[in-house]
Amino acid sequence: MKKLTHFNEEGRAKMVDVSSKPDTVRTATAQSSIEVNEVIYEHIHANKIKKGDVLAVAQVAGIMAAKKTWDIIPMCHPIALQGIDISFEWEKATDESRLLKIMASVKTKGSTGVEMEALTAVSAAALTVYDMCKAIDKGMVIGPTFLIEKTGGTTSKDYQRK
Repeated sequence: MKKLTHFNEEGRAKMVDVSSKPDTVRTATAQSSIEVNEVIYEHIHANKIKKGDVLAVAQVAGIMAAKKTWDIIPMCHPIALQGIDISFEWEKATDESRLLKIMASVKTKGSTGVEMEALTAVSAAALTVYDMCKAIDKGMVIGPTFLIEKTGGTTSKDYQRK
């Protein structure tokens, strides 16, 4: 079992010291989704949501959230991100609903990974879709949210979701 590094000798939470780790190129890709009814799908698709272009706003929200991850997740380090890309893909979920898959890829060159930034990006994008469409239906379902892959670093191996 791998030893957890986020605890001090007293068993209390701490931010891990990464100052001795070398800078490497690190990437992470995460996914979330939100299931919406056909009315919401049609409104988004036709750009008829009164608050604006849902996918454009969700994309910007995801990018902003990735950049601010260290502000909202207590043990995350502030990271200079070199790239963030958010994409969307629609799928039929049921006869009455559609699934919006949200993917975020994040990249940096630094001493710690960007998994939390990718996960935060897709979470914020999904929450933004919910916020912009809740006037039509509050029954939307967010998730699952998960890490697809991560690369880089010297102490942990690359990860690929199976």
